Amino acid sequence: MIEVGISTASLFPRYATEDALKKIIELGAGCAEVFFSTFYEYRPEFSKSFTDKIGNFPVNSVHVNSVNFEGNFFNPTRRVRGDGMYWLDQLCRSAQLLGCKNYTFHGFHRMTEGGGENFDELSSRLGEAVYFARSYGVNLCLENVFWSLYNRPGVFRKLKNRIPDLSGVFDIKQARRSHYPYQAYIKDMSGAIAYAHLSDVDQNGNICLPGEGVYNFGEILRTLKGEGFGGNILVEVYDGNFKEEEQLTRSVEYLKELVYKIF
Repeated sequence: MIEVGISTASLFPRYATEDALKKIIELGAGCAEVFFSTFYEYRPEFSKSFTDKIGNFPVNSVHVNSVNFEGNFFNPTRRVRGDGMYWLDQLCRSAQLLGCKNYTFHGFHRMTEGGGENFDELSSRLGEAVYFARSYGVNLCLENVFWSLYNRPGVFRKLKNRIPDLSGVFDIKQARRSHYPYQAYIKDMSGAIAYAHLSDVDQNGNICLPGEGVYNFGEILRTLKGEGFGGNILVEVYDGNFKEEEQLTRSVEYLKELVYKIF
């Protein structure tokens, strides 16, 4: 069953991460993504402090500020990669406490547009992180982020061919920012999209909540379904993209109705 939820990123910095998660439950979402904002929150001691307050509410995925340590995995020196693995260990322990099976991953920050990557080397480094996370029962899911590792269609498939356990995250906002058609990303991740981040855009190009803009979400969801998608959907916008928190509830209900009709 596909759940429609909300990322805590949508309520940052309006609420602290743990309070944002409680608010998402109050708003009637079916699940959540917990976007940890800093090193302080990556440690399992932080998650342990509020797990009893959320009960069995499903946490679909965890997320981090990717510039904190994700780039370490691709460093040529073992010591730097080891620091990345330390924080990945902390994150995976936190995910376990939350009953969470997925980690939304960006990777390194690209300084220039890609084209000449050594995918064997990238896959070797990324694979270390993928299989380390798997040892905790956590799937590392690569998101199509226009400024990061997966910055264009084709990158995911080349990595997936070398790392069979790699999963993907489709983000409509990042696809738009990359200036590639969103359909190309969905096709590239066909059969391996673990979940999706959805937002909308108004006539002036400003991000807004799904159902409040110009996107045809029926078409987007049918495209996802056609490529074997069956994961959860997370509403992910920014705090300034809406005024009233009830708008989040209406957006979730709008997507739930479409999911019911299409899936």
